[in-house]
Amino acid sequence: MNGILPLWKERGMTSHDCVFRLRKILHTKKVGHGGTLDPDVDGVLPICIGKGTKVIEFLTDSGKEYEGEITLGYATTTEDALGEVVKRDLLTGPFSTEEIDQAMQSLVGEITQIPPMYSAVKVNGKRLYEYARNGQTVERPQRKVQVDSFARTSPPSYQKKEQLQSWRFKVVCGKGTYIRILAVDVGKKLGVSAHMSDLTRIKSGGFTKQQTVTLEQVQTAVEENHIDDLLVPIEYGVQHFQRIDINTELWQKVRNGMRLSYQDFQLTEMPVAPIAIFYQSKVVSLYEPNPKEKSGLKPLKVLRNEVS
Repeated sequence: MNGILPLWKERGMTSHDCVFRLRKILHTKKVGHGGTLDPDVDGVLPICIGKGTKVIEFLTDSGKEYEGEITLGYATTTEDALGEVVKRDLLTGPFSTEEIDQAMQSLVGEITQIPPMYSAVKVNGKRLYEYARNGQTVERPQRKVQVDSFARTSPPSYQKKEQLQSWRFKVVCGKGTYIRILAVDVGKKLGVSAHMSDLTRIKSGGFTKQQTVTLEQVQTAVEENHIDDLLVPIEYGVQHFQRIDINTELWQKVRNGMRLSYQDFQLTEMPVAPIAIFYQSKVVSLYEPNPKEKSGLKPLKVLRNEVS
C-alpha cells in the first residue's frame, strides 16, 4: 500500500496518535505524518503510507494555512488555551482595529521566532516539552520563518466584564511557523499579555479541508475494501518539481542511483532545484545538482526501484 492520505485530525489526539491508529487500521508499519499538530488543534494532517513516506519532507516544505483566535489579557504556560495562566494584563479598554491590524501586519514577511518550551523541537537530544514538564528551561535556537499573510477575519470583541479582547484571524505561512508565537507577539506589539485561544489548520501539503477524510472513514473504507479510493498517488508529493520523463535505457541507470549529467536528461541547462524523474508515468527518483561536478546531477532520493 503506497500513497498519501489527507487526514482530518480531530481535537484530543496527537499527530502520533493518528499514525498509531492508522498503522492498526491499515495493517502496515510504514506510516508517517507530514507536519505535527498539537492535541487541541484540529485540521489537515497529510499522512504518507508505504513509499509515500519518502515524500514527507517535500509535503512539509509547502505552505500551510490556519484559522484561529487571539485573546489579549492574559498569558499561559503553553501560549494556548490549555496552559495555566502565568500573567494577567486586564484591559481597561479595547484596542482599536487599526492598532490590532498594524501589530499583525508587522509580523508579515521573514521573521525570527524562538520555539515555545511546550513544543517538539529537540535541544541536546531532548524535546523542549520534556524540559518544560520537569520545570526546566533551556536556551532555544532562533529560527527564520516565512509569514505570507496574517490578517483579522472578525471584528475585535471586547469583554468588558472579563477585561479581555479577542478576534478571529487567518494566517498563511511556511513550514516551522509557530502560530502560538504569532499570537503572543501580537500582544507584545500592543504591550499586553496574549495567547492563542483557538486554532484549526485548513490547508497543508497542498490539501484543503474539503479533500480530507476522518479515521472513521478510513476504517470503513478498509472494511469495505476500497481504501485505494482514498489514497492520493505519491506523485502528488513531487508535483512542484520539474518533471522529466525518461526511456528504458536511462531508467536502468536511474534505478541504480547513478550520477548523471543534466544533458543525459535532455536538459539545456543545469537546474537550480531538484527534478522529478518519471518512468512509465510513475515518479521513480529525484535528482539534484552535484556541487562537485560542473554539469553533474546526483540522486536526492530514489523513490522506486521497480515499476509495475
